[in-house]
Amino acid sequence: MRLITLEEHYRAPVLKSVGGALPDPPPDSPLAKIQAKLDDLGDQRLADMDAGGIDVQVISHGAPGTEQLDLEEAIPLAREANDYLAGSIAPHPDRFAAFATLPTAAPAEAAGELERTVSELGFKGALINGHVRGRFLDDRFFWPIFERAAGLTVPIYLHPTPPPAAVREAYYGSLPPQVGQTLSMAGWGWHVETGLHVLRLIVGGVLDEYPGLQIIVGHMGEALPFFLARSSRVLRQQAGLSRPLEEYMAANLHFTTSGMFTYPPLTCLLEAVGADRVMFSVDYPYSSNAEGREFVLGAPISQADREKIAHGNAERLLGLG
Repeated sequence: MRLITLEEHYRAPVLKSVGGALPDPPPDSPLAKIQAKLDDLGDQRLADMDAGGIDVQVISHGAPGTEQLDLEEAIPLAREANDYLAGSIAPHPDRFAAFATLPTAAPAEAAGELERTVSELGFKGALINGHVRGRFLDDRFFWPIFERAAGLTVPIYLHPTPPPAAVREAYYGSLPPQVGQTLSMAGWGWHVETGLHVLRLIVGGVLDEYPGLQIIVGHMGEALPFFLARSSRVLRQQAGLSRPLEEYMAANLHFTTSGMFTYPPLTCLLEAVGADRVMFSVDYPYSSNAEGREFVLGAPISQADREKIAHGNAERLLGLG
């Protein structure tokens, strides 16, 4: 069975030391091994894909990216990162595709860069790492990006990023530093905050303004499926939301399995949104290709749903032959 993954990361050389990037760790540490894989867009990545049974990766730049940079810096660096990624994956068009990095702080330029990467470089959309210096994407300032994505019929992947400083201090500041940092990120915070960001896009009117816009979120839906019925009911009753959240999920949202390889969250996601909106992902190199493959091939679902999740939905959404 063909396996396509959508939340698979690299690190652009031009972004290694900007935007809050951490210094390189000790050479033999686990983090150093991950960073080495982030830096590789050739033999090592392909070998890991082959060993894990992954046919195609859609590659993107995770956090920290360009979202936390001054626009004067973000604009040229995003373009350089995209050109580097395009050149690196060009020798393997059957194995690699890409999501663009955008200078999100400059929406007009970001929209232009999205169009350039899609029309000239063959990219499949863009990935945005959460807020932009504490400013969320439901702010109308950013809507030119969504307008362009809708016009190009390509999705935006909304990816987690560390919380704004005020949130980090209020929720995690009194904890031991390593504990607080872990809880603020993959241990809890950035998942529920990304789910909240999606809700802001809905209640802020983005998906009403651009009804054809498609948004992807990872990690089994960033807690949205679990709370979907309750949030939908309360937002309609108490905040005047015009349509149920379930309608937005069915029309505008897609969800990946990235980094989560247990079945209860998958069962919840499938019952909440259905198999047509779910796509397999690994979150390489932070998670294991082999573990991801074992998870999706062994999932207690029908073969028809497995085909959709493993490759069919990604082929349809992204035009991957």
